[in-house]
Amino acid sequence: MADAAQTETEETEGTPKKKGGKLFLIIGLVLLLAGGGGGFYAVYSGLILAPATETAETEPEPRDQGPEVAFVPLDPLVVTLGENGRNSYLRFTAELEVESRYETEVAHLRPRVLDVLNGYLRAVQAQDLEAPAALARLRSQMLHRVQIVTGEGRVRDLLVTEFVLN
Repeated sequence: MADAAQTETEETEGTPKKKGGKLFLIIGLVLLLAGGGGGFYAVYSGLILAPATETAETEPEPRDQGPEVAFVPLDPLVVTLGENGRNSYLRFTAELEVESRYETEVAHLRPRVLDVLNGYLRAVQAQDLEAPAALARLRSQMLHRVQIVTGEGRVRDLLVTEFVLN
């Protein structure tokens, strides 16, 4: 047993103890946190990566607004929905977004547009209107029909301003 104790003390005396491993880990962690905090502060305060600021002397560049648009209002439609025994109504009002150069042409075709919309809305069932995505689907269907009536490229969008189901 004395030999085992003696060989054990010889082995431990020959190799240095590794206390520094944990110390280097703690120092590295502290330096990492300090560097991250300093970097955050530098970016947050604007010391580095600061956005370019405009001076009062320079004016921002005007954006390209695209073609001039006009809005052609449509008369309100009141459509009876469902079967004869059930009285439910849809009140619908919209405006057509058109390029300014086509405004008079589209306004002249307004009775045809109202006729197409009235015919389409009368064919729609009341339960179809109660679905959450019904307005988006109806809007795209009505826009397609309006574009057919008015001609290619004249109507850009159909803006629904009133959609009340009674």
